[in-house]
Amino acid sequence: MSNDPFPGALWSQGYNSSRRDFLGRMFHGFGGLALTGLLAREARAASVIIDPLAGKAPSFPRKAKNCIMLFMCGGVSQVDSFEYKPKLNEFHGKRIPHIPKIASGELQGRLTFDHQCVGSPFKFQQHGQSRRYISELFPNLARHVDDLAFIHGIQVDNQNHGPATLHVATGSQFPGSPSVGSWVQYGLGSTNQNLPGYVVIQDPRGAPTNGAAVWSNGYLPATYQGTFLRPTGTPIVDLARPQGVSAAQQRQEFDALAWLNRRHLGDGGKDSELEARIRAYELAFRMQAAAPELVDLSGETEETKALYGLDNSKTAGFGRQCLLARRLVERGVRHTLLLHGVQIGKDSWDDHGNVKDGMIKHSREVDLPVAGLLTDLKRRGLLDETLVVWASEMGRTSFVNGAVGDNVGRDHNGHALCMWMAGGDVKGGATVGATDDYSLCAADEPIPIRDVHATLLNLLGLDDENLTYHYAGRIRRLTDIRANVLKQMIA
Repeated sequence: MSNDPFPGALWSQGYNSSRRDFLGRMFHGFGGLALTGLLAREARAASVIIDPLAGKAPSFPRKAKNCIMLFMCGGVSQVDSFEYKPKLNEFHGKRIPHIPKIASGELQGRLTFDHQCVGSPFKFQQHGQSRRYISELFPNLARHVDDLAFIHGIQVDNQNHGPATLHVATGSQFPGSPSVGSWVQYGLGSTNQNLPGYVVIQDPRGAPTNGAAVWSNGYLPATYQGTFLRPTGTPIVDLARPQGVSAAQQRQEFDALAWLNRRHLGDGGKDSELEARIRAYELAFRMQAAAPELVDLSGETEETKALYGLDNSKTAGFGRQCLLARRLVERGVRHTLLLHGVQIGKDSWDDHGNVKDGMIKHSREVDLPVAGLLTDLKRRGLLDETLVVWASEMGRTSFVNGAVGDNVGRDHNGHALCMWMAGGDVKGGATVGATDDYSLCAADEPIPIRDVHATLLNLLGLDDENLTYHYAGRIRRLTDIRANVLKQMIA
C-alpha cells in the first residue's frame, strides 16, 4: 500500500493532483490539518496491532518446539491396553475382594453394589529394555516402548464424557476455558507465517464430544483458537479464492478491508476478535498457497504412506491424520490436535458393551499410524523437537454391576486414566504413578490432570505458574491452582 491513507480502490481515479496537495489547498489549509489528524489516527490504529503469534522464547531451555496431541475420544480401557493386571483374570466373574480405601464418588458407590470383576481378553507381553507390559492389541506401538513415558492413576473431576473431555482438553470441566493448544500458542507464538500455529484434524467420520469447544480459545484472545483442517476438499472452509477473482484483485480487497478494520480498531480501542479477523485475512491470503501444498501427499513415497497405513482402509483415516501432523511439524506449526473417535458410539472408545470387539476395532485403526508417526519423526530427526502426547478423557472400570455376561463391556472410570508422552526431553521408559491391583484408582496418591498439564507445558519450556491471563477479575492459567510437574518423566 502507498503512504496515502486511502487504498487506491477507494479513491476517485479522475483527480490528477496529489491528494495531499488538494487537501492542503482547500479551505486555506484546513484540509491539511484534517489530513494530519487522519494520518495520526491511522498511525495509532496501526500501532495497536502487535502480532500476537510472533515467536516467543520459552521460559527455560527445552528440546521440544512443537506438540502433537493424540486424543482418543470415548475413554480408552487402560486394562486392555497399557496396564497389565493379572488379578483381573484371576477374579473374573467374582466380586473384587479388596476395595481401595481411597476409592470415592460414583466409583465407590458402584462398588458397594453387587458386581463382578471383568478380566482382559487380551494377552500382555513385556517389551524393550524397560520390560514394560503392552497388550497384544498394540504390536507396532510396542516397538517404541522405550521412547514412551507412562502416567498411571490420573484423575479427572467428572466421569461423564462432556465434562471429562473438557477437563483433559482445557483444564476445566466447564465450558469457556482455553484448550491446551491455545495456551501453548499463547505462550510460545508461532514460527510459521503461512499456516496457523494451532491446527486441529478430527476423525474423518465426524466430530468429538463437545465439538469445537475441545479446541476453543476460551477467554484468551480469538487469534489463539485452533484452526480446523477438513478431511476432504478445500483444507480450510472458505479458503479457496472465489471463481473469477484474480490474486491481484483479492489483494486489493484485503488491503481495503485491512484499512477499514484498522481505522475502526483505532477508534474503538482494543478488540481481540477484530484483531484476530485482521490477521485471519492476511493469513488466509498466504494460506491459499501453503494449505493445499500441505495436504497434497503425492510427494510422499509409497514406503512412507505404507508406514502410516494409508494402503489399508482400516488405518488410512487416522494414518492420514498422523502423516499430516508430521508435515505440520516440518512447517513449524506449534500445536497439532489429532482426534480419533466420533461422539459416543461404535466409532468411539466408549465400549459399555462388547469391549473385546470394540478394543480390537479401535486399536487396529490407530496402532500402526501412531507407530508410523513415531518412526517417521525419529528418522527425520524431529522427535527430539516434538512432544507427542497420547490422551483420552477417562479410563474404564474393571468390573460390571450385576453378572458378567456375553459381550461384556466396561463403564466410565475417572480415577484411572492412563496417558503417555514421547519426544523432546521425555525420559523414555519411565513410569509415573500406579493403580491398585484391579485398576480401580491410584495405588497411592492420585495424579490430578493439572499435574499432567503442568508437565506438558514444562516439556515445552513453559512455566505453568507464569503462563497467566487476566480475565473476569482473576489471574487464570491452564492448571488453575498450584500443580506439580511430574519430574520423574523428564530426562
